[in-house]
Amino acid sequence: MSDYDSIIIGAGHNGLVCAAYLARAGQKVLLLESAEAPGGLAANREFHPGFKTSVAHVVNHFSDRIASDLKLARYGFEGSSNVTLVTGLGREGRHVTVDGHSVTGVEQGDAEAYRRFAAQMRRFADALKPFWLKTIPRAAPGKWSDMSTFARIGLKLRLLGKDDMREFMRVAALPARDLVDENFDSELLKAVLCWDGLIGSKMAPRSPNNAVLPMLYRTAQGQSGTPGSLIEALQASARAAGVEIRTGTTVDRILVNPGQDGLVAEGVILAGGEHIHASRVVSSADPKTTFIGLAGIDNLEIQFTNRIRRLRCDGFVAKLHLALNGLPEFTGLDRLNGRLLIAPTMNDIEFAFDHAKYGEYPPEPVMEIVIPSLQDASLAPQEKHVLSAHVMYVPYRPKGGWNKQAKAALYERIIERLSGYAPGIRDQIIHAELLTPAELERDYRVSGGHWHHAEFALDQMLMMRPTYEAAQYSTPLPGLYLCGAGCHPGGDLTGAPGHNAAREILR
Repeated sequence: MSDYDSIIIGAGHNGLVCAAYLARAGQKVLLLESAEAPGGLAANREFHPGFKTSVAHVVNHFSDRIASDLKLARYGFEGSSNVTLVTGLGREGRHVTVDGHSVTGVEQGDAEAYRRFAAQMRRFADALKPFWLKTIPRAAPGKWSDMSTFARIGLKLRLLGKDDMREFMRVAALPARDLVDENFDSELLKAVLCWDGLIGSKMAPRSPNNAVLPMLYRTAQGQSGTPGSLIEALQASARAAGVEIRTGTTVDRILVNPGQDGLVAEGVILAGGEHIHASRVVSSADPKTTFIGLAGIDNLEIQFTNRIRRLRCDGFVAKLHLALNGLPEFTGLDRLNGRLLIAPTMNDIEFAFDHAKYGEYPPEPVMEIVIPSLQDASLAPQEKHVLSAHVMYVPYRPKGGWNKQAKAALYERIIERLSGYAPGIRDQIIHAELLTPAELERDYRVSGGHWHHAEFALDQMLMMRPTYEAAQYSTPLPGLYLCGAGCHPGGDLTGAPGHNAAREILR
């Protein structure tokens, strides 16, 4: 007899979302987390006495529907539908700021072009938005309910109108550089607009067939807020629904036993040897960890495990945390709200990518910066602040490997780059933490240190995420499901994979 209806491995935000939905439907749910607190990459952690932040440093488009279903406002998530500002930091203080509707810091022609471009991108994103919370059917003849999903996608695109539908089909597979070159003159504006199609990936502006769908995914409107408040609210909602959460509990492997029609997942075995039985196991871990590390290749068909092994999931982003003795001052910038980008041109992004793909860290890093202590004063002591930066194009496996000297050299390049825009920042640093992709893998148990769990690219999206036979949240091993960023629709703090997995399980 099973101890639980469902055991969920990993209490990141998707694991919490999935657990809450299943428990609200009446299931007895156990949520297991190896860290000492839930949240995964979105969990606040102290990196220096009195200073805290999370690896996933912003919430931009968490699902409105999930926030409503799980009553997150009741538990303290004060989400807003406001679009987060993005400021591209220009040399000598000539910055460009976009808010999803208008742009400042550019010539009139680019400002008018941006209004048209942003409106069109919102229309495209709105047409796709309903399908981020749906299971994408297999690309094969199947049930009418599956085929109707494709029909609804087609109808949504037709409702755009003939001209917009044609334009969507044309741009969907364009390189990001081609898309922005067609519309704008400002090099800084082009770099800003490319960023959300590239962040967290192993792509650059010239990379083919990849960036526009991620751009539209991140254009979809949703709740914004702080990662810490989101995780606290999700945890409270799950507990209120009856979810049992055990932290500091590492799953050694998934318990697989012979069933009536073959092997079946029936629970988990903990690192200490304890067996816990369940009717099903749901993993929010990345696909490689789930199938190769936990389920075991002996329990899966070899062609399937070969496809899992071939998933591209080497991280390309390092994380910098700075404890500062005051608010940093950026030349020409009065307010530090929203995201700040250091990527002056698309060539800066492309050249950084070129170095990384050959195992080198870039001489002039490109990065996304936030000051999270401006939104949440509890993250730093009074009158002190935290700077959090995603530094793009830092290889998981650099030439010569990672050691103290390599990290120190990368850190110096990052601070030198930052100092070009915030000249006094070096003297404000109390403590610095730099996490390479290899350290993100080690500390957060994410294969390759890739925070999307698998490359967010056209051949690893939709009905191919993470691969066929596992793209609808169920897997080739009966009783085992996926609910993490490695399944549709992908990474970022949206909650969609956890919602969709729960929906499939309950269906």
